[in-house]
Amino acid sequence: MTSLLPFPRMRCLALILALLPLPAIAQTGTPAAPPEVSGGAPTAAPQHTGEAAPPGAARGPDAGAVRAAPDLHFDERLNDYPTLARADYIFACLATNGQDRNTMRRCACSIDVIASILPYEAYEKAETILSMRLGTGERAGLFRIPATQAGVADLRRAQAEAEMTCF
Repeated sequence: MTSLLPFPRMRCLALILALLPLPAIAQTGTPAAPPEVSGGAPTAAPQHTGEAAPPGAARGPDAGAVRAAPDLHFDERLNDYPTLARADYIFACLATNGQDRNTMRRCACSIDVIASILPYEAYEKAETILSMRLGTGERAGLFRIPATQAGVADLRRAQAEAEMTCF
């Protein structure tokens, strides 16, 4: 009995190869200049046909590429949580609330809300205090004193806000 398995694979491979962009083998004329960017939006540039390009259109080899504007500033305060800390939170949230895509979306929303309320340093301190409280003995007792309550209370408030927003 022969297997027809290679044929579907060959068709799949042919489809993938057909969809891949091919590099230009030979270009004639002068190379096109990359699109100009001014204030975050591509400028209108005339086409080779002599007609004006529509507003916001770019031409050249990078015409479809998205470029960051040089005057675009990123607010570091909104993304000061390391990826690992966000992932740890999401995994713990999934373990608690169920492991499906909808819950993952809600857990990701939750850590985003917490990150918008609480700086990472405060979050890290509160998480450390809470994890140390799980232990027993004198060391764990040091993390149960009233001086540590404020940071934990801030985290609890941020978590409550996140739960109301995302769940």
